[in-house]
Amino acid sequence: MTVSRRSALALAAGLPLSLLALKPAVAKGPMMRYTMTAFTNSSESDLYVYESTDATNFQLLRGPAYRPPSGLLRDPCLFRHVDGVYYLTYTTAWEGQTIGFARSTNRVDWQHMYDFPVQVDGLNVTSSWAPEWLVDAQGRVNVIVSLSDGCRFTPHLMTATDPSLRSWTRLTPLAGLGPVPGYVTPADRPTCDRFGYGYIDTTIVHHDGVYFAFTKNETSKLIELAIAPAPLGPYLFVETGDWAGWGAPREGQCVIPLPNGGWRIFFDDYDENNPRYFYSDSADLRTWTPPTELPGLSGTVRHFTVIPEIA
Repeated sequence: MTVSRRSALALAAGLPLSLLALKPAVAKGPMMRYTMTAFTNSSESDLYVYESTDATNFQLLRGPAYRPPSGLLRDPCLFRHVDGVYYLTYTTAWEGQTIGFARSTNRVDWQHMYDFPVQVDGLNVTSSWAPEWLVDAQGRVNVIVSLSDGCRFTPHLMTATDPSLRSWTRLTPLAGLGPVPGYVTPADRPTCDRFGYGYIDTTIVHHDGVYFAFTKNETSKLIELAIAPAPLGPYLFVETGDWAGWGAPREGQCVIPLPNGGWRIFFDDYDENNPRYFYSDSADLRTWTPPTELPGLSGTVRHFTVIPEIA
């Protein structure tokens, strides 16, 4: 009888050969639940809620789940507060000076809270788009919203001053993502073209003491990356152009952590003739896999956010 080297070593150690047939235990990570909040190609006034266990294959949880008393529900962004309640913020109109807020204890039954006016001293706000939650390293709850003066979008930040999320600080532009020196509120299209159309859909994640801002360059329609030591900046662009190979036009980006320590970005290809949704993965927030079309919902959902939770 020929005995393998592995068997011989086991016998020498006094171990029964039957143990060799046992497979080593594989450590399993926590069971995850991913909740997506979106509007759809068929309605920009209704919230649709989806759920997944792998951040890839999403099933409808409820849709429509919520319609505000008035206005639109575009770009719905979700997070879960320390009180265990889910909060939503969203775009209320193509043009206007408010963003909306709603709350839910179970992700499917929603209550309108209020529409918040986003006036800024010295800025004639014509549009208030794509509000995004940011919980910073100190646990403060912030909202980033893209404000337009009729030409250029600039991301602004406001911070909650009470646990119920009904009182906020004044809006402050993110340093490094604002207008270049010499820019003034334009009176004509050539002036807009000269200085560019700014940045929208800014979403920020905090990792290893750095704030990573993934923001859509509204001139090139590409998602670019800027980093900063604090939520308000100053931000420095470290990746511009088509640095990640995602192409254009892209918008509606959402970045989430994955259980393996990596990251996933979702983004909207908003080609009117063939709208699609993609995702891409990274181990370091700088190098990304080629984009993969999101199964099942691509072409249906628009500008969504996803939050991961332990199930």
